[in-house]
Amino acid sequence: MFANGTIAPSQLSVKDLPWQIVWDKEKCTLCGRCAAVCPVRALEPGVFRKRAVQNSFGLKETPVNEYSLFYGIRQQTDPARTCIGCAMCALVCPNEAISPFHSDEPDKLRFHVNIGGQPRRRGGRRNAPQGILDRIKFTRISMLTDPALDAGRHEFEFRTLLGRVLPPEENLRMQRENGWMPPVREIYPLIIGSMSFGALSPTMWEGLLMGVAYLNEELGLPVRMCTGEGGCPPRLLRSRFLKYVILQIASGYFGWDEILHALPEMKEDPCAVEIKYGQGAKPGDGGLLMWYKVNRLIAAIRGVPQGVNLPSPPTHQTKYSIEEAVAKMVQSMYMAWGFRVPVYPKISGTSTALAVLNNLTRNPYAGGLSIDGEDGGTGAAYNVSMDHMGHPIASNIRDCYLNLVKLGKQNEVPLFAGGGIGKRGNLAANAAALIMLGASGVQIGKYMMQAGAGCLGSETDRCNVCNIGVCPKGITSQDPRVYRRLDPEKVAERVVDVFLSFDTELKKIMAPLGRSTSLPIGMSDGLGIDDYRVAERLQIKYVV
Repeated sequence: MFANGTIAPSQLSVKDLPWQIVWDKEKCTLCGRCAAVCPVRALEPGVFRKRAVQNSFGLKETPVNEYSLFYGIRQQTDPARTCIGCAMCALVCPNEAISPFHSDEPDKLRFHVNIGGQPRRRGGRRNAPQGILDRIKFTRISMLTDPALDAGRHEFEFRTLLGRVLPPEENLRMQRENGWMPPVREIYPLIIGSMSFGALSPTMWEGLLMGVAYLNEELGLPVRMCTGEGGCPPRLLRSRFLKYVILQIASGYFGWDEILHALPEMKEDPCAVEIKYGQGAKPGDGGLLMWYKVNRLIAAIRGVPQGVNLPSPPTHQTKYSIEEAVAKMVQSMYMAWGFRVPVYPKISGTSTALAVLNNLTRNPYAGGLSIDGEDGGTGAAYNVSMDHMGHPIASNIRDCYLNLVKLGKQNEVPLFAGGGIGKRGNLAANAAALIMLGASGVQIGKYMMQAGAGCLGSETDRCNVCNIGVCPKGITSQDPRVYRRLDPEKVAERVVDVFLSFDTELKKIMAPLGRSTSLPIGMSDGLGIDDYRVAERLQIKYVV
């Protein structure tokens, strides 16, 4: 209420907010932890005045106002400081005196959020209801015919190939004529997808890499991690751990000055180079690292001024077709590492993926194709892009694989799928389904944020502030006061647990199929679904 007694159209009450904070005055000891830990400063501690009307209900007495002072907290209604429901206040409160509760109305702040009329953009990807991947069943179980395997006693070698796999005679011909054969890497089929150093906090990124190094060097699982667009810390470029990393170059070229300068000092080659042309969260649109996250370290690595927005163009400005990409970018990246490192493009899931794939099959330099479906995305993206643009990964990867089968190149160009894998917790089942639909491996991003570091984002609009750098867990923040909450060693432990659990579950799926030494890539006769139209579209069995 303003002093003149009027109310502005955009003025909000606590009831108008999607999250309300319930505070118990009797339990509270005024320690201030809740206000100190709140990432969006939704709590205001202070001294407040309470008015009470005293009236003895006599006919001749006038009611009297009595005022008292108390110390406490108040929830802010400023949209810039709106509670995001992360419950960090409840986590640190020693007396359980405070907790956020979601509004009983689902459409709060949908159309008007602040005075400027611009709503807060969600940072995290939606958790959509059960999708196609979760409905697929594995129906080819070896009972009395083919020999089934004991998942607990047999040795399984789940490996996939990254790089162009030419027929032996073609390899020999290229060796004789050019003195070169396409490089190929044998890796684990589950890859930590591209989440950049900048989008993720330094502690989160370090924890992921520590987990990957432990999986490789102690457990013998050749897991790989993609850097995303934004480069990587200089010490990593000059360490032996670079061989576990896939370097990504994208339309903004962020971080590549640092990478090129480090080339003469590299002790190891990277696993591969990924050229990003599109991503699942923003098909046809470029990436964006908001100025909130561009601190001194990120600015130095990316070679930009501090505190500015970093948008990437929708496509590489030096090339406008896949033919140019192969001729310029792919071959130039091969040359930078002496033709020792596989190079492949990453695109958004789209109906034009087949055109891209057809062009890649004509050139032996293309080391594969990564496709990011519509459910991908972990950072800053507009709702209109996330909710209304893109292509489901299941049908897209299936179309591409069947196209390779028609060309007789299904064993030559590896396909990697990403986007929404494990979004309902069924990581191994989703990955196995995509592999049997034709993928050589899968990439995950958001799953690692949730399972590896405890991301709090949800479809009820809880948290989802990855894009503005105030992540309460320190996963996507560049503020040292926040990201120091995250212990990189604990993140590494969780990363290792995720991959060991995935490996065990994958064995439980593959053992009844009788597969122990190779992935069942394209083995679609072992899949079924209870939807006739989906079964017909994916060319798998219809089961009821």
